[in-house]
Amino acid sequence: MNCHGETSSSERDSPVVLVGNPNVGKSVIFGRLTGRYVTVANYPGTTVELASGTLPDGTPLIDTPGLNALSGDTDDQRVTRDLLASSRPRAIVQVADARNLPRALLLTLELVDLGLPLVLALNMTDEAEASGVRIDARRLASRLGIEVVPTVAIRGEGIDRLAEAARRATRPATCPAGAPPGTASGSLASEACEALPPEISAARDRWRAVGGLLDGVMTVAGEGGAGAGARFSRATTHPVVGWPILVAVLAAVYLFVGRFGAGTLVGAVEGTLFGKWINPAAARAVARVIPIALLRDLLVGEYGLLPMALTYGLAIVMPIVSTFFLAFSVLEDSGYLPRLAVMLNRAFRAIGLNGKAVLPMVLGLGCDTMATMTTRILDSRKHRIQVTLLLALGVPCSAQLGVILGMLGAMTLPGVAIWAGVVLATMLAVGLLAARLLPGEGGDFIVELPPLRRPALRNIAVKTAARLEWYLREVLPLFVAGTLILFVLDRTGALGAIERAGAPVIVRLLGLPAKATGAFLIGFLRRDYGAAGIFAMSPEMDPIQIVVSLIVITLFIPCIANIMVIVKEHGGRVAAAVAAVVFPLAFAVGGVTNLVLRGLSVRL
Repeated sequence: MNCHGETSSSERDSPVVLVGNPNVGKSVIFGRLTGRYVTVANYPGTTVELASGTLPDGTPLIDTPGLNALSGDTDDQRVTRDLLASSRPRAIVQVADARNLPRALLLTLELVDLGLPLVLALNMTDEAEASGVRIDARRLASRLGIEVVPTVAIRGEGIDRLAEAARRATRPATCPAGAPPGTASGSLASEACEALPPEISAARDRWRAVGGLLDGVMTVAGEGGAGAGARFSRATTHPVVGWPILVAVLAAVYLFVGRFGAGTLVGAVEGTLFGKWINPAAARAVARVIPIALLRDLLVGEYGLLPMALTYGLAIVMPIVSTFFLAFSVLEDSGYLPRLAVMLNRAFRAIGLNGKAVLPMVLGLGCDTMATMTTRILDSRKHRIQVTLLLALGVPCSAQLGVILGMLGAMTLPGVAIWAGVVLATMLAVGLLAARLLPGEGGDFIVELPPLRRPALRNIAVKTAARLEWYLREVLPLFVAGTLILFVLDRTGALGAIERAGAPVIVRLLGLPAKATGAFLIGFLRRDYGAAGIFAMSPEMDPIQIVVSLIVITLFIPCIANIMVIVKEHGGRVAAAVAAVVFPLAFAVGGVTNLVLRGLSVRL
């Protein structure tokens, strides 16, 4: 900063870096400061890769992964340490959960040791006060020698003050080793030096230091957790009561997505809007305007861009994923997802994992590619590879799951039970084998439970809109590309040859129509595209064919993007091994299911 108080260009080139524990609202603050949206979730592990934006004055702002300490050896900790060492940040803004200040101050002490300009944001102060926690921010700032800014990020409170504090952040000074109590050092007050022992590298010494810093700074009043909301929060993880709540939540998602989204909305958009108005009108207009038959077929033929790519993408899949994105955003914002991890911890231990693996697998219901990257939060390489395999095998992404729920919504309960049972049994068997065959040790299960809260409508709307934007930008073009591939294969006769070559598997083993080959073929490009193709064929199939096709498309090989991320995260050998397991297993399980159901003459 120059003598007139203005920020120089060289200072603006140095970034402000956001650091904080998981689940403290760091990504919300990032979005408030920059105006750029980053996915926000009430559980650890969401922001695994660095996100960049710009403050209003042009200063770069970098959002780092959530972490509990700088001194560990996880990917998140290494990324943050490397960034702080190499970027020479203009300031570090640590975001802390005001309800859990002692944990945050452990990280603060490590950041103080770095000697970089530092600001502490006490986020969620409204929830802290509601639970009886009172913090004297001025006294804490005096003890640390840095600015401490209370914020409520979801409402934008304190954000302007935080931006200004980051602009003028100063370097805290630590107490020199061996300094006598009461000695001030740099910007630290003498009482801070009294609180800090000469050597604070050991965890117990840091906890002692935190206790000294909080003396007279934080008070807790009342029972804290005696209200109806706190009782319900505890009930969601109760070993008995928690299961009916879990079933009710999943049933609500199923009804909203599977019945309303895939039934009512798809019927209105695909059956009425596209089926009766848009597609017929487009076919008539193309017939009048375009004389070239090949071009007409490309636009409105059997494998035309409008009746297949746009109808699949906009009329079938988009209404379904819209309802799924909305439901998923509500679960995220409410804080229920970590409770899902706690409830399923025992079940995951049966296959050599722990409840922490639920987090990337739940994220897989949004996008398997993102979920594969978030396996970095797991403590061991063995767990990371095991969860990556299970994600590729049986965790459908949002668009794919939405289509599956849409088809299940029209089925009987036995059909739904058979699909779910076969998929879960397959994942259980593969998980058990992977736990036995993969080398290495597992890790412990520690997860923070945020309070259950009423979802904020603004957060839900922004998150749902951002995911729909991602769908339109990333997925819809692939639907167009897949349709073009099918069109070329059909015109050259290759599609017929592939269908004939695949007949022994598709028709005889799976018992499906031959043209289902096209859906599985394009499933290599996008699994949700393959699911949409199966959805479009469902009126022509009997209940057993629908169940078998759903099993295969659920267990089918992941999309190209996910395969590339597996290569990036674990190497080509692991990616090839995953593909070698998933692809034949999907068809084998579907074939066995078809033979059993037909052989027993099961009626669905």
